[in-house]
Amino acid sequence: MRYRIGIDIGGTFTDFALLRGADGELVLHKNLSTPEDRSIGVLQGLERLAELESLSLAQLLGSTDALIHGTTVADNTLIEMNGACTGLLTTAGYRDELELRRGYKEDIWDVRLAPPQPIVPRRRRLGVPERIRFDGSVHTPLDEAAARAAISRLAKQQVESVAICTLFSFVNPAHELRLAELVREAMPEVHLSLSHEVLPRSPEFERISTTAVNAYVGPRVSRYIERLQQRLTEAGYERRLLLMQSNGGVMTREYLARSPVRVLASGPAGGVIGGAATGAAKQAPELLCVDMGGTSYDVSVIRGGEAPAQSGWNWHHRYLVATPMVQVETLGAGGGSICHVESGTLHVGPASAGAEPGPVCYGRGGTQPTVTDAILTLGLLSDDEGFAGGSFRLQRDGVAEAIATHVAEPMGCSVEEAAFDCWRVVNANMTQAVRRLTAEKGCNPQDLTLLAYGGNGPVFAAIQAQELGIRRVLVPRTSPGFSATGALTARPGIDEERAYLTPAGQADAAHLQQLWQALDTQAEHYLQEAGFEREAMHCRYQINLRYPGQNWSLTVDAAQTRGERDLSFAGNGLVATLVERFHAMHEAEYGHARAGESPEITGVRLQAWADVPQPPFSGGLHSERVTATPSKTRRANLGAGFQATDIYRGADLFPGSAVAGPAIIEETFTTIVVYPGWHALVDDAGDYELHRTDD
Repeated sequence: MRYRIGIDIGGTFTDFALLRGADGELVLHKNLSTPEDRSIGVLQGLERLAELESLSLAQLLGSTDALIHGTTVADNTLIEMNGACTGLLTTAGYRDELELRRGYKEDIWDVRLAPPQPIVPRRRRLGVPERIRFDGSVHTPLDEAAARAAISRLAKQQVESVAICTLFSFVNPAHELRLAELVREAMPEVHLSLSHEVLPRSPEFERISTTAVNAYVGPRVSRYIERLQQRLTEAGYERRLLLMQSNGGVMTREYLARSPVRVLASGPAGGVIGGAATGAAKQAPELLCVDMGGTSYDVSVIRGGEAPAQSGWNWHHRYLVATPMVQVETLGAGGGSICHVESGTLHVGPASAGAEPGPVCYGRGGTQPTVTDAILTLGLLSDDEGFAGGSFRLQRDGVAEAIATHVAEPMGCSVEEAAFDCWRVVNANMTQAVRRLTAEKGCNPQDLTLLAYGGNGPVFAAIQAQELGIRRVLVPRTSPGFSATGALTARPGIDEERAYLTPAGQADAAHLQQLWQALDTQAEHYLQEAGFEREAMHCRYQINLRYPGQNWSLTVDAAQTRGERDLSFAGNGLVATLVERFHAMHEAEYGHARAGESPEITGVRLQAWADVPQPPFSGGLHSERVTATPSKTRRANLGAGFQATDIYRGADLFPGSAVAGPAIIEETFTTIVVYPGWHALVDDAGDYELHRTDD
């Protein structure tokens, strides 16, 4: 038996999805994350999977063809601001560009909003006399004496990581490479981030910001990956660890070593990629994906069955990261979000109890009420059965007292009323986040199907859909570990760019071909390192175009190939064809085009990937509908006051089973709440589909 295993580490739980053998059967597992060292939780979960397969850990890992891991280490580093002591070397006169930023503010109405904490303080941002022109020629040679003096100043400040970003290094990296040599001579152990490797293109602020973030998170990410790889190797895993990237692909740690920033938001990206596959199977190409876990609530939109990775304008944890990212809006609203009252107003989140100590009902020392405590009080969750796959049971001891102390008494209401208010507030926060995201993307939620996953996503899915005017909700049976399942769906690949600044009418087809060939060679090297041969390699060749005076480019497809390299498409007539495509794309994207104006080329791009075995994603319902029988009733409040509510065991339901709301379906790792006015059906794949009763 051969296996593929997807892993997603969340703030509260670590999720595992094991793809078993050629038939594609999936096995899910959850265990509490281990914040002190997250690799410990990974090994604990793998040991449990081995037990479920009646194998030793060494036997399981020895039979595993791929282990794909989405990590939150980079995100946590930015959230907690505990990254490396970072220095910056840049062109003289440009050291303050990081702080000048762009004309962007997360909340334009908050006049008291402080700027983000600088990850590289001014005393560690040093300019060096040098200058490369836009065409790659040298205007001012590198002053090596000044460079050594600047490096000495950084060494005295005991920097652990150095970002190097000079003007137009993406055209000619000679000065950055020499600065890197000088840094290694003086500080051989320091982590280096070179902007022409991290983001080899303009604009300048985007490049320097991305490089600085890469330098800040890089050492911590690298240490974690190395530690995990070492433990896996010692446990019997003989292959390379594959890591989820923020663009929705996966790649080896060797590839990511020079740009660890690419693992930012890699966990949520797995869920979005899995969502696209699910939507395709369920004839739902227009999807609103919502992932509510223990710590956060992630929202994304899939249009036309695809979740494209956007590069350029990606503000992440208040810092701009311009590498390609699947677009995910994150809100501090999860099962562990803390409920509290400030100045007479009830707030839920963004602070979270996490895995340690966790909600009060976990019985691990938590004293502040959370969303999980509130929905347990409302009867949506049970303390009679095992929680999170039976790993432990929820406890009511101390829950009512915590809600009373922190919410009910300050609000002057009962504990049950306070719990319901917490449910209302967190639901309103999440629904508002959806409205904001869909408005920004110019789409109407009513035209979308809601796909809910994460441990808590199905608890709130139907009521959110009702408030948004959505009439169809999908809940995959793998929803509790959906991001881990999505990691199994993701394809190994790279997404790289190279700068080429020229008017489209003056483009050199031979130079375009040369740039694509260099990217293609690089992609082939890394995919072969990951275990994929050239004949399995897909390549999408693209070009970046913009109108003169614009800051941002649109990416236009030039060609797509599979197998042996074939650049014959890059002939003299290619650019004219791509310009026409650009005009049409600009019209579709922005509602206008300047068809009489020749655009500029800013660079070329290559997306290269290899296909992998996919988890099973099956279609809809063909079985005969049968009204399901509840296993018991429980006093619960599903928005219409407390009443006896039917409880169904997911293990007792089969394709065609129909459940009318109000009802609660208890699955092994999640709970699906069927609110009044809704009904649920189990389709042929064992997935749930919820509809309004008047449909």
